[in-house]
Amino acid sequence: MDVEVSQVAIFLRQIRSRSYEHRQAMNILSDARLAGQMTAILRQELDSMVRVIYLLTQTVERRTLLIDTSVAGKKWPKITDKEMVDIAQELQGWTQSVYKFSCAFIHLSGLHDYKDRDPLALLSQEDRSAILHHCRYYHGGPMQEDASFDNLIPFFPRIFEKIASNLYCYLRALERGEELDIHEV
Repeated sequence: MDVEVSQVAIFLRQIRSRSYEHRQAMNILSDARLAGQMTAILRQELDSMVRVIYLLTQTVERRTLLIDTSVAGKKWPKITDKEMVDIAQELQGWTQSVYKFSCAFIHLSGLHDYKDRDPLALLSQEDRSAILHHCRYYHGGPMQEDASFDNLIPFFPRIFEKIASNLYCYLRALERGEELDIHEV
């Protein structure tokens, strides 16, 4: 007798499979020191996390619709990345700075010239400070006052693990059917 797999189970499987592949890619890319691609992997893992957080803040009906839409391979209706990132930012405090920085590596930008120009030097002082502050607070560095992108690269695997561990906590909450009220945090 075949047991029908729920849409939620399929959705969870999709995200876990994606995250597992991201972890493998991060290890390979880290060994090869392919920083632009490592940053793209961070962005993709962050995308999964902010989507799951968003789902946890939705009514059961809306959540079901969005999960069904995702499992069917369709784009979520009328939701911007900014909306999802803003919600995640309220919970995490670091989501926006990682998202903003890593998006620049998803889209062709001056940051791709990182072998010849320091991407951190191309950011506003506020954005640069936020990235370095979060990396120092959560991952222990880089500690140099004038830290460069090159100093930041060794921390990308740790940043990935932070995102992935948060993602897995939120996936378990989704699996249990929990709801998240960001205004109570």
